[in-house]
Amino acid sequence: MKRNISLFLIFLASIASVYALVYFMKMESFTFSWALNFLLMMWVSVFIEVQKSTLQSPYFNQKSWERRGKIYTYFGVDVFRKILVLVGWEKLIRKSNPIEKNTQALINLHHQTKKSELGHLLIFLIVLAFNIYVALRFGVFKSVWLLVLNILLNFYPVILQRYNRPRIERAIQLSKRTSVACN
Repeated sequence: MKRNISLFLIFLASIASVYALVYFMKMESFTFSWALNFLLMMWVSVFIEVQKSTLQSPYFNQKSWERRGKIYTYFGVDVFRKILVLVGWEKLIRKSNPIEKNTQALINLHHQTKKSELGHLLIFLIVLAFNIYVALRFGVFKSVWLLVLNILLNFYPVILQRYNRPRIERAIQLSKRTSVACN
């Protein structure tokens, strides 16, 4: 019950803060697009942490068309990964969440990819709704910042998580086999 009340209050606070953003900023501006994405990242992260779901949905399983990540390579996920390294994001993340060399750490990383993907997917859909509204209300050209930032800040992180998760799953299986062989 306490968790449900917390989730409801987070939902209300996120709506109120997004409403304030819409009220005080021009929806077709770069600053609105940037602020909306990061405001939603904050609220969605809090929501997912409080929810404490195990994220066992079949949605998170690799699909047949995703095998070997070729579709994601086609969309440029490797270039996006290199950009993350160049801007220092990868170093920052590994500093706060280092990858240890044990099975449990890999399992935690696997779960973290699901949480990250879910968060970015929710934000992508919300920002897409704003993008469509701004395009219809102010014109397609005025909605470009929403589209560009949504692709960079949400679409690519989603496909990056979907690209990385099967690799992490293989590492978990290998780690389990190695630990069984050692015992």
